[in-house]
Amino acid sequence: MSIKPIAMYLPQYHAIPENDAWWGKGFTEWTNVRKAKPRFRGHYQPHLPGDLGYYDLRQLEVMAAQAELAKAYGVHGFCYYHYWFNGKLLLQQPLEQMLAAGKPDMPFCLCWANENWSRRWDGRDHDLLIEQHYSLEDDREHIRYLIRYFRDDRYIKINGKPVYVMYRPELHPEIKNATDIWREEVRRAGFDGLYLIGVENFMKGVDPVTHGFDAAMEFAPDFPCHGPKYLKRFPIKYLATKLLHNLSLSRSGFFENHVYSYDRLVDNMLSKAPATYKQFRTVCPSWDNAARRATNATIFHGSTPAKFKSWVQQIVNYTAGRFEGDEQLFFINAWNEWGEGCHLEPDQRFGLEYLQALKEGLGR
Repeated sequence: MSIKPIAMYLPQYHAIPENDAWWGKGFTEWTNVRKAKPRFRGHYQPHLPGDLGYYDLRQLEVMAAQAELAKAYGVHGFCYYHYWFNGKLLLQQPLEQMLAAGKPDMPFCLCWANENWSRRWDGRDHDLLIEQHYSLEDDREHIRYLIRYFRDDRYIKINGKPVYVMYRPELHPEIKNATDIWREEVRRAGFDGLYLIGVENFMKGVDPVTHGFDAAMEFAPDFPCHGPKYLKRFPIKYLATKLLHNLSLSRSGFFENHVYSYDRLVDNMLSKAPATYKQFRTVCPSWDNAARRATNATIFHGSTPAKFKSWVQQIVNYTAGRFEGDEQLFFINAWNEWGEGCHLEPDQRFGLEYLQALKEGLGR
């Protein structure tokens, strides 16, 4: 089989002036990761990096080491998050240096993270730092900027068409017109067309063709699949812990955060009825955004490499049965979302175990 896993990739591991102003001098994703604390007994926090350390993505050799490690365990390519706000770019240096250098030799595509930039990571969703404004003129300027990436030999294509992912298509008030402009400009640049994928995180169950897209991408974790709170699997402990918490005799992280079972999440996502339209599936090795939130974190507790391997195996089989040729791919969330406890990169607790689980799940 030629199933291609593509891992989402966060570039926020280098200082930029905007983050210095918003969060403090020298802020990167590592700032949150370092200060994370466990919220309850047995809670795996902090997630601390393994062999790659607290890297700085302004160093091209770091990206080369990531690519070498990823390819060794079966990752086909990276899908880099891309930040564009009406011509203003954020966190673009790692991508632009990778493009200019022609290395590392790693297939890649881009995902436009088109949400407003807010203090959501602090739990303050409405404190906007940069607001996203949409216009068809900006859409044309944007796609013209991206064509330089599409021309790169490493860029992932499906049937000759560059793959471009959009995180929240539903936020664009003229998305169908925007996709028409994007396809027009890409064809004018000499490509066969553009292969558009819309991420299903907030709006789900809508045929992507409606918005001018070729396919959808399942988001993992799919939060409605979380199942009951983790402690409810142990009724007596749940009631006793809740009583002590409500009486303020013993405050519990289980009730100050949203704690669910990773096993239940995986089982529920696998039991969903297949989409009636073209949808690429996604897996995640774990998920825990406690590093970004002082309270009300969402935690999928109890992730193991064995469970992740099983999930990969079943998504590989699903993909092989539903897709052919260049479309035989699925996504992994994520390569390095350390602030969301969601990373294939080795950490100090599990080392290479999740990468090995991916490799075995792929049958390699």
